Amino acid sequence: METGLYVSLSSQIALDRRLTTLADNVANANTVGFRATEIKFNDVVADNGKAKIAFVDQGNEYLSTRNGGMTETKGALDFAIKGDAWFAVQTPLGQTLTRDGRFTLTENGDLVTLNGYPVLDAGGAPIQIDGNAGPIKLSADGQLNQNGQPVAALGLFEADLSAGFVRAGNSGIIPTLAPEPVVDRIDVGVAQGFIEESNVNPISEMTQLITVTRAFESINSLLQQSESSIDNAIKTLGGSR
Repeated sequence: METGLYVSLSSQIALDRRLTTLADNVANANTVGFRATEIKFNDVVADNGKAKIAFVDQGNEYLSTRNGGMTETKGALDFAIKGDAWFAVQTPLGQTLTRDGRFTLTENGDLVTLNGYPVLDAGGAPIQIDGNAGPIKLSADGQLNQNGQPVAALGLFEADLSAGFVRAGNSGIIPTLAPEPVVDRIDVGVAQGFIEESNVNPISEMTQLITVTRAFESINSLLQQSESSIDNAIKTLGGSR
């Protein structure tokens, strides 16, 4: 009986974690640049000497690499990345990666996010632009030009998230491994006058949320039945002495 309890409990822990990620995905379905969190679960097989028991591990989180839809804004400082790469910004938590390309210029010419965090170039330095030097035009590789002359370049970074990451704000992430600048990648570029929407599919996520909730409730009911059976067995055995 105890084995059944342990298996059910492992499943419940895994389902609770999945519920948390699904709820976060649904909450950020309209967050610019947000990438959904997915979880990969594996069986953990334990050998008790008589039989192999399959438990459910807590799962490994990873980000969906699907690109979100592109929405045209015509804003000169709105940028959307094409391909699997990230912008880098400097936040109080350190260098943070984001797909939210809604930027603006300060009076001092600093290119910043809507939260006022500096946007970084490929070398990790804050980008500065003279807003009075003419219209800002973007090249596909991230180079910023004014009057036909390059004045700065958006840093595009690639990140190996296999070692883990943490969320920073709604659409930002901080990877465990240091990100590297994108070099000679023809599948990565930037579009000006566009923003990338969240890549969350609300209908799919809500369907999964309902399914996982029902599974959680079912296992909870099974746990209660198992506990009741153990209690009855203890009472029966205790009364037989």
